[in-house]
Amino acid sequence: MKPLKIPYGLTDFQTLIQEGYFYQDRTDKIPLLENAARQLLFIRPRRFGKSLLLSMLENYYDLNKAEHFQRLFGHLAIGQNPTALHNQYFVMKWDFSSIAAHGDIKEIELAIHGHINLCIEEFALKYQKHLPNTLRIYADNALASWRSLLIAVQQTPHKLYLLIDEYDNFANEIMVAEKDHYHALLKGEGLLKTVFKNVKSAAGGLGLDRVFITGVS
Repeated sequence: MKPLKIPYGLTDFQTLIQEGYFYQDRTDKIPLLENAARQLLFIRPRRFGKSLLLSMLENYYDLNKAEHFQRLFGHLAIGQNPTALHNQYFVMKWDFSSIAAHGDIKEIELAIHGHINLCIEEFALKYQKHLPNTLRIYADNALASWRSLLIAVQQTPHKLYLLIDEYDNFANEIMVAEKDHYHALLKGEGLLKTVFKNVKSAAGGLGLDRVFITGVS
Protein backbone atom coordinates (compact mmCIF):
# COMPACT_ATOMS: atom_id res chain seq x y z
CA MET A 1 0.00 0.00 0.00
CA LYS A 2 1.44 3.34 -1.07
CA PRO A 3 1.82 6.03 1.61
CA LEU A 4 -0.70 8.85 1.40
CA LYS A 5 0.84 11.95 -0.16
CA ILE A 6 -0.53 15.02 1.64
CA PRO A 7 -0.36 18.15 -0.55
CA TYR A 8 0.42 20.62 2.26
CA GLY A 9 1.07 24.03 0.73
CA LEU A 10 0.60 22.69 -2.81
CA THR A 11 -1.81 24.87 -4.76
CA ASP A 12 -1.15 23.66 -8.32
CA PHE A 13 -4.00 21.34 -9.26
CA GLN A 14 -2.25 19.83 -12.29
CA THR A 15 0.85 18.91 -10.27
CA LEU A 16 -1.29 17.52 -7.46
CA ILE A 17 -3.21 15.20 -9.80
CA GLN A 18 -0.29 14.13 -11.98
CA GLU A 19 1.96 13.30 -9.03
CA GLY A 20 -0.67 11.36 -7.12
CA TYR A 21 -1.27 13.59 -4.12
CA PHE A 22 -4.42 13.15 -2.06
CA TYR A 23 -7.28 15.27 -3.40
CA GLN A 24 -10.64 15.62 -1.72
CA ASP A 25 -12.93 15.60 -4.74
CA ARG A 26 -15.37 18.48 -4.66
CA THR A 27 -15.61 18.89 -8.41
CA ASP A 28 -19.25 17.84 -8.23
CA LYS A 29 -19.89 21.41 -7.00
CA ILE A 30 -18.82 22.95 -10.32
CA PRO A 31 -22.38 22.88 -11.77
CA LEU A 32 -23.62 24.60 -8.60
CA LEU A 33 -21.01 27.33 -9.00
CA GLU A 34 -21.94 27.83 -12.65
CA ASN A 35 -25.63 28.15 -11.80
CA ALA A 36 -25.14 30.34 -8.72
CA ALA A 37 -23.85 33.46 -10.53
CA ARG A 38 -21.38 34.69 -13.10
CA GLN A 39 -19.51 36.79 -10.51
CA LEU A 40 -18.70 34.98 -7.27
CA LEU A 41 -16.89 36.03 -4.08
CA PHE A 42 -15.59 33.18 -1.89
CA ILE A 43 -14.49 34.24 1.62
CA ARG A 44 -12.72 31.67 3.81
CA PRO A 45 -9.88 31.59 6.41
CA ARG A 46 -6.26 31.12 5.42
CA ARG A 47 -5.07 27.59 4.56
CA PHE A 48 -8.60 26.66 3.52
CA GLY A 49 -7.78 25.59 -0.04
CA LYS A 50 -8.90 28.73 -1.85
CA SER A 51 -5.88 28.92 -4.15
CA LEU A 52 -6.14 25.22 -4.99
CA LEU A 53 -9.82 25.74 -5.82
CA LEU A 54 -8.89 28.51 -8.27
CA SER A 55 -6.21 26.29 -9.81
CA MET A 56 -8.76 23.51 -10.27
CA LEU A 57 -11.17 25.93 -11.95
CA GLU A 58 -8.39 27.25 -14.14
CA ASN A 59 -7.57 23.75 -15.38
CA TYR A 60 -11.25 22.94 -15.89
CA TYR A 61 -12.17 26.01 -17.93
CA ASP A 62 -8.93 26.81 -19.78
CA LEU A 63 -9.35 26.17 -23.51
CA ASN A 64 -5.62 25.38 -23.71
CA LYS A 65 -6.09 22.45 -21.32
CA ALA A 66 -8.78 20.66 -23.36
CA GLU A 67 -6.45 17.84 -24.43
CA HIS A 68 -5.59 17.16 -20.77
CA PHE A 69 -9.19 17.03 -19.54
CA GLN A 70 -9.48 13.25 -19.28
CA ARG A 71 -6.11 12.89 -17.56
CA LEU A 72 -6.86 15.59 -15.00
CA PHE A 73 -10.59 15.11 -14.40
CA GLY A 74 -11.54 11.72 -15.81
CA HIS A 75 -11.36 9.99 -12.41
CA LEU A 76 -13.19 12.81 -10.60
CA ALA A 77 -16.92 13.46 -10.28
CA ILE A 78 -17.01 16.23 -12.88
CA GLY A 79 -15.11 14.04 -15.33
CA GLN A 80 -18.02 11.60 -15.36
CA ASN A 81 -20.54 14.35 -16.06
CA PRO A 82 -18.82 17.51 -17.31
CA THR A 83 -20.64 20.76 -17.93
CA ALA A 84 -20.83 22.29 -21.39
CA LEU A 85 -18.46 25.09 -20.34
CA HIS A 86 -15.39 22.97 -19.64
CA ASN A 87 -12.31 24.13 -21.57
CA GLN A 88 -14.28 26.93 -23.27
CA TYR A 89 -12.60 30.03 -21.81
CA PHE A 90 -9.58 32.21 -21.88
CA VAL A 91 -8.54 32.15 -18.21
CA MET A 92 -6.62 34.93 -16.47
CA LYS A 93 -5.51 34.94 -12.84
CA TRP A 94 -4.54 37.88 -10.63
CA ASP A 95 -2.89 37.06 -7.29
CA PHE A 96 -3.13 40.15 -5.10
CA SER A 97 -1.11 38.52 -2.31
CA SER A 98 1.99 38.90 -4.50
CA ILE A 99 1.74 42.71 -4.82
CA ALA A 100 4.19 44.64 -2.63
CA ALA A 101 2.26 46.72 -0.09
CA HIS A 102 5.13 48.98 1.01
CA GLY A 103 6.47 52.33 -0.17
CA ASP A 104 4.68 55.58 -0.89
CA ILE A 105 1.33 55.74 -2.66
CA LYS A 106 2.93 56.18 -6.09
CA GLU A 107 5.12 53.10 -5.62
CA ILE A 108 2.14 51.03 -4.49
CA GLU A 109 0.09 52.15 -7.49
CA LEU A 110 2.98 51.24 -9.82
CA ALA A 111 3.13 47.80 -8.18
CA ILE A 112 -0.58 47.28 -8.90
CA HIS A 113 -0.18 48.38 -12.53
CA GLY A 114 2.92 46.19 -12.82
CA HIS A 115 1.20 43.07 -11.49
CA ILE A 116 -1.83 43.38 -13.76
CA ASN A 117 0.35 44.16 -16.77
CA LEU A 118 2.53 41.10 -16.12
CA CYS A 119 -0.61 38.95 -15.93
CA ILE A 120 -1.79 40.40 -19.24
CA GLU A 121 1.61 39.77 -20.85
CA GLU A 122 1.53 36.17 -19.64
CA PHE A 123 -2.02 35.86 -20.97
CA ALA A 124 -0.97 37.18 -24.38
CA LEU A 125 1.84 34.63 -24.63
CA LYS A 126 -0.33 31.78 -23.40
CA TYR A 127 -3.10 32.41 -25.94
CA GLN A 128 -1.15 34.01 -28.78
CA LYS A 129 -2.43 31.50 -31.35
CA HIS A 130 -6.02 32.42 -30.49
CA LEU A 131 -5.69 36.21 -30.21
CA PRO A 132 -5.34 38.94 -32.86
CA ASN A 133 -2.18 41.05 -32.87
CA THR A 134 -4.03 44.07 -31.54
CA LEU A 135 -3.33 43.55 -27.82
CA ARG A 136 -1.12 46.30 -26.39
CA ILE A 137 0.55 46.69 -22.98
CA TYR A 138 0.69 50.21 -21.52
CA ALA A 139 3.56 50.26 -19.01
CA ASP A 140 2.12 52.71 -16.47
CA ASN A 141 -1.56 52.15 -17.16
CA ALA A 142 -2.73 48.58 -16.61
CA LEU A 143 -6.34 49.65 -17.04
CA ALA A 144 -5.58 50.68 -20.62
CA SER A 145 -3.86 47.30 -21.09
CA TRP A 146 -6.97 45.62 -19.64
CA ARG A 147 -9.19 47.45 -22.12
CA SER A 148 -6.88 46.44 -24.99
CA LEU A 149 -7.10 42.81 -23.84
CA LEU A 150 -10.90 42.94 -23.81
CA ILE A 151 -10.95 44.35 -27.34
CA ALA A 152 -8.73 41.47 -28.47
CA VAL A 153 -10.92 38.89 -26.71
CA GLN A 154 -14.05 40.27 -28.37
CA GLN A 155 -12.52 39.48 -31.77
CA THR A 156 -12.48 35.74 -30.95
CA PRO A 157 -15.24 33.15 -30.41
CA HIS A 158 -14.20 32.74 -26.77
CA LYS A 159 -14.83 34.75 -23.62
CA LEU A 160 -12.74 35.49 -20.55
CA TYR A 161 -12.91 33.92 -17.09
CA LEU A 162 -11.07 36.06 -14.50
CA LEU A 163 -9.79 34.49 -11.28
CA ILE A 164 -8.67 36.84 -8.50
CA ASP A 165 -6.90 35.25 -5.52
CA GLU A 166 -6.84 36.94 -2.09
CA TYR A 167 -8.26 40.20 -3.39
CA ASP A 168 -8.17 41.66 0.14
CA ASN A 169 -4.71 40.44 1.22
CA PHE A 170 -2.98 43.40 -0.34
CA ALA A 171 -5.51 45.91 1.00
CA ASN A 172 -5.39 44.43 4.50
CA GLU A 173 -1.61 44.73 4.64
CA ILE A 174 -1.83 48.36 3.60
CA MET A 175 -4.56 49.05 6.16
CA VAL A 176 -2.35 47.70 8.95
CA ALA A 177 0.80 49.46 7.77
CA GLU A 178 -0.51 52.80 6.52
CA LYS A 179 -4.18 53.76 6.84
CA ASP A 180 -3.76 56.92 4.77
CA HIS A 181 -2.59 54.82 1.82
CA TYR A 182 -5.52 52.45 2.33
CA HIS A 183 -8.03 55.29 2.03
CA ALA A 184 -6.19 56.73 -0.98
CA LEU A 185 -6.36 53.40 -2.84
CA LEU A 186 -9.83 52.23 -1.92
CA LYS A 187 -11.92 55.33 -1.34
CA GLY A 188 -13.36 57.73 -3.91
CA GLU A 189 -11.49 57.25 -7.17
CA GLY A 190 -8.64 55.25 -5.60
CA LEU A 191 -6.81 52.87 -7.94
CA LEU A 192 -8.00 49.57 -6.42
CA LYS A 193 -11.60 50.74 -6.44
CA THR A 194 -11.16 51.82 -10.05
CA VAL A 195 -9.69 48.42 -10.96
CA PHE A 196 -12.77 46.64 -9.65
CA LYS A 197 -15.07 49.14 -11.34
CA ASN A 198 -13.35 48.24 -14.61
CA VAL A 199 -13.80 44.53 -13.91
CA LYS A 200 -17.49 45.12 -13.25
CA SER A 201 -17.98 47.10 -16.45
CA ALA A 202 -16.11 44.45 -18.47
CA ALA A 203 -18.72 41.91 -17.38
CA GLY A 204 -21.36 44.00 -19.10
CA GLY A 205 -20.86 42.52 -22.55
CA LEU A 206 -17.22 43.49 -23.10
CA GLY A 207 -15.81 39.96 -23.26
CA LEU A 208 -15.56 39.11 -19.56
CA ASP A 209 -18.08 36.35 -18.90
CA ARG A 210 -17.25 35.08 -15.41
CA VAL A 211 -15.32 36.20 -12.32
CA PHE A 212 -14.37 34.15 -9.27
CA ILE A 213 -12.76 36.05 -6.37
CA THR A 214 -11.33 34.66 -3.13
CA GLY A 215 -10.58 36.57 0.04
CA VAL A 216 -9.82 36.16 3.74
CA SER A 217 -11.82 39.05 5.20
